[in-house]
Amino acid sequence: MKKIRNTFFFIVTAMLSLVSCQKDFVDIQPEGQFLTANYYKDQSQAYSALVGVYDIMRKNSGGFENMITMMNAGSDDQYAGGGGATDGAGIQGFSNYSLTQFTMPASFWNDHYQGIFKANMLLYKLPTTTMDATLKARYEAEAKAVRAMCYFNLVRMFKNVPLLLEPLTATNMYEVVQATPESVYAQIEKDLTEAIAVLPPTVKLDTEGGRFTKGAAQALLGKVYLYEKKGPLAAAQLAEVNGTTPGGTSQYGYKLLPNFSDLWVVANKLNSEAILITAHTNLGLGGWGNWGSGSDEGNSICVMVGPRGYTKVAEPAPALPSGWSFNVFTQNFYDAIKADPRFSATVFDLKALSTAGKATYIEGYMNTGYFFKKYMPAQEDVTTLGGDAVLNYKQDSYIIRLADTYLMEAEALGGTGTRAQALLDAVRARVGLTSVPVSLAAIKTERRLELAGEGHRFFDLVRWGEAASKLGSRGFTVNKNEVFPIPNAELLGTKLVQNQGYIQ
Repeated sequence: MKKIRNTFFFIVTAMLSLVSCQKDFVDIQPEGQFLTANYYKDQSQAYSALVGVYDIMRKNSGGFENMITMMNAGSDDQYAGGGGATDGAGIQGFSNYSLTQFTMPASFWNDHYQGIFKANMLLYKLPTTTMDATLKARYEAEAKAVRAMCYFNLVRMFKNVPLLLEPLTATNMYEVVQATPESVYAQIEKDLTEAIAVLPPTVKLDTEGGRFTKGAAQALLGKVYLYEKKGPLAAAQLAEVNGTTPGGTSQYGYKLLPNFSDLWVVANKLNSEAILITAHTNLGLGGWGNWGSGSDEGNSICVMVGPRGYTKVAEPAPALPSGWSFNVFTQNFYDAIKADPRFSATVFDLKALSTAGKATYIEGYMNTGYFFKKYMPAQEDVTTLGGDAVLNYKQDSYIIRLADTYLMEAEALGGTGTRAQALLDAVRARVGLTSVPVSLAAIKTERRLELAGEGHRFFDLVRWGEAASKLGSRGFTVNKNEVFPIPNAELLGTKLVQNQGYIQ
């Protein structure tokens, strides 16, 4: 399916350029293109636009500036890593808390607003589209759910962001101001609540896998409520997702996989634990020219977290392609997980293999020898279909999975009670661990070990109020580093105001 990729800035630029063109030129209808005024006249065009709305989902794990490796870099569990202190100014700056408005990667702002623009345009045009009413309602619900996800990421990263619900024009684009975080959260709640009422409970995985379902939207809404400290509301939504019996199969078919390591098997796509994912493929044949553009289809985490210059010398070292050594684990995290059953699926202990003479590698920046295993590719995962192989790994990534929603519900319940105990026990029992008394402290520990490296840790520390104590040695400053600086380009010629602590 050809994707529709008209971002807001592209369209506005085109509109401005047409103003100065001669009349006989602007009156010519471009061949092979849809004009905004005519789009989306039928189901086929609306579907193409919906595919474009979903492009933003790849921000989770596609391109160098993806959500997972960036957020990992600023946690207490991992360093940015890479080839050196200047290997990615943004990811390095977040890792040591030296980010400024000039080094903040603009894509974390821009890409999400491009997703919002596409959703807004689809929602604006759908009422006049000729198509089945039920299907139209579903497209609207999906667009709202994706828009909500974009705003949730933006408000968590930047806090003070504009709330745009209609396509901007060339005349009002510079008049935009920031909304209060409370207003943004209220719109997220509204979008998801309206989407939940319409979205299907399940989809056909072979043709529709990866699209928003009722359960995925409820899981996201439950997470949103948790971040707003609305525990009872969060618990109610998450209970719908998790089912009546923790460890059993929920009403939507969600169920914990029996083996934790199976979550990271590349072929195990759309498994029973996957609630909201980013789908990847090696069929896109992406290359350096479109890497990170949204048109590329590969999982970038895979090459980013692999060790540099890796060579297998002898068994039991695995056969791995070389990578770029980002997101190496800290010694503190290694010590926390080394006795846990999830260790071998989470940490690739190249330090031990190298010491034993079983493998060699080139030490990267902030090297500890402890690499991120969950998304580390095996040699057989390297594509032979074309494009640049390192950019075309096909492993899907999780945005929300069932063990995450179990632990969020337990937390929303205040870390106490029979239900919270059962949810915590189910996560531990899956990896062969015995029950421990439920408490918020126990839930926090379980989240750290269960979800390590999946991009949640920094956000968890901030909402728990523990970022300063865990990250102070890395340079974290209270009332500043809880959020990112707004990229400088967004401030020039606009009414946007820089976040507290970053004002020059």
